[in-house]
Amino acid sequence: MNAAPAAPAPRPSVLRRLGRPLGALAALAAPTLYVASVDPNAPGHYPTCPLLQATGWWCPGCGGLRCVHALSHGDLLTAAHDNVLVVALAALLAVLWLRWVWAALTGGRAPVVVVDGRRAVLTGLLLVVFMALRNLPVGAGLAPPGV
Repeated sequence: MNAAPAAPAPRPSVLRRLGRPLGALAALAAPTLYVASVDPNAPGHYPTCPLLQATGWWCPGCGGLRCVHALSHGDLLTAAHDNVLVVALAALLAVLWLRWVWAALTGGRAPVVVVDGRRAVLTGLLLVVFMALRNLPVGAGLAPPGV
């Protein structure tokens, strides 16, 4: 006696498939809205970077809040001047998120980011080179303006 093949599981609704990408957007939107409304260029709102305070060197993240503030106000040039690495990361995240939404809408597979040892080392090297460059006279344009 052969059992009938099991019917494929019904596909979740589009709204259900969009739940995770929209949840991720909401999780990122909340702090972004805060930084958009509380200007990091005005002193006293955010703590100073510990590395900058201790050494006077700009870390790879220095200027990141000002960059997000500028991006949230549509000022791409100021954002790139504050921290071009954060602008590149924001663009990458936007592309990945849009691919995730498209996959949810079409029923495809969500993009997967694989961070293996090689990519982790390359990312670390990129951060070290970026930090070194923005603290040298040749890379002064990569350093955020002082506040």
